[in-house]
Amino acid sequence: MKRIFRYATIAFLLVILGGCIYLNSLMPIITGYAAKNLASAVFVSGREAKDVEALDLNFSFISLTSNTVDYENKTVTSRFLWGKSTAAFREGYGVTLLRGISADQLREQHFPLDEPCETKAGQGFIPVGDSTITENLAPIARAFVEERAYHGHPFAFVVLHKGSVVAERYDKGIGPDTKLLSWSMAKSFANALVGIMVKDSILDIHAPMDIPEWQSDGRKAITLHDLMQMQSGLEWNENYGARSDVNIMLHCERDMGLFALSKPLEHEPGTYWQYSSGSTNILMRYLRSRFSSDEEFLRYMHTRLFVPLDIHGAVFEQDMSGTPVASSYLYATARDFARFGQMYLDDGCVAGERILPEGWVDYTRTPAANSGNRYGAYFWLNGNGKFPDVPKDMYYPDGHDGQDIFIFPSQQIVVVILGYSPKPDNLIDFNALLRDILSQI
Repeated sequence: MKRIFRYATIAFLLVILGGCIYLNSLMPIITGYAAKNLASAVFVSGREAKDVEALDLNFSFISLTSNTVDYENKTVTSRFLWGKSTAAFREGYGVTLLRGISADQLREQHFPLDEPCETKAGQGFIPVGDSTITENLAPIARAFVEERAYHGHPFAFVVLHKGSVVAERYDKGIGPDTKLLSWSMAKSFANALVGIMVKDSILDIHAPMDIPEWQSDGRKAITLHDLMQMQSGLEWNENYGARSDVNIMLHCERDMGLFALSKPLEHEPGTYWQYSSGSTNILMRYLRSRFSSDEEFLRYMHTRLFVPLDIHGAVFEQDMSGTPVASSYLYATARDFARFGQMYLDDGCVAGERILPEGWVDYTRTPAANSGNRYGAYFWLNGNGKFPDVPKDMYYPDGHDGQDIFIFPSQQIVVVILGYSPKPDNLIDFNALLRDILSQI
């Protein structure tokens, strides 16, 4: 009996030890998520910290963190049990989660981005559309944003028809100038940047990538096309609820692209579809390597992509290596996101000027071979009928917690939705909302 009790005690202590070890491994994710997202919401979006904690951070272990906002030094430190993380804000660069260096050391690394970060006269201007359509959509906009009739917690709602605003509404404390988080819609901006570099003869998306770490194995066959269609074949775990690859990448790693490209090959490139935020950070790291300096790359991105779109205040946050986190961390206004969607609706042109190469939008909308007609090149598709009451030619950038730019080619409509609407309990009924919008235009 004593022996059984002894074994049971040992087993119990081993379970406790294992639980503590695993919980310890989650500390940088729990505290890192809270520090990074609270800092960005406060210092980039200009939101109240208490509102962010009550809504955006009110889940799982994240809700148990103790957060300190230092408004003078523009940092946020988050603590949970014995864990601690700090995130620091830099003007023009947004927030970076600190790993291994101080905020002062991080701030020594950047150079001024004067021109791209200035706010220009006319920023955010989009013409007003048909007044009859506006009147028809007003009840839907009010029901969606203020009454939560379609569920979720929307912050911003904009509808364009033929390039003009026919509906626009914001939650309390949010307005046309508020920069809001893209989450994975940032991947679609990476698509645009690749397209521009293809147009400028800098890239061939179908050529194997000359990444040194890949040259001794099957990864050397991976192309930019494979990455954009989520068919690289690299091992990846996108589960946000555990110590997964995506959580380790976003909250523990100094160089996110390097972490993702270190993954082994599980499938032959181009033969297996698997959603991977790591693919976009590999891609952005690779794009950066095509330029002689970080300054040259960032200025290229701003002047060739953002400025033609009349986007002058967007913030593409970086990891500690200096690479923009194209998987997740772009902050822009609802109107900025609307103009981006309009560029794709207009076949890659803005005000008659071609920004993306001819045929790029068609390429973007072409289903990845193994995606079941649901994914193109860093854009989601409705080809599988996910939204049964809207046209199947609709395609869209989609981000975590309900960030979307729905593009309707046949109806010449762009719908932008931003906010905090996590699934499953608080997910927006997108099918009903989009169906009702289309019925009034």
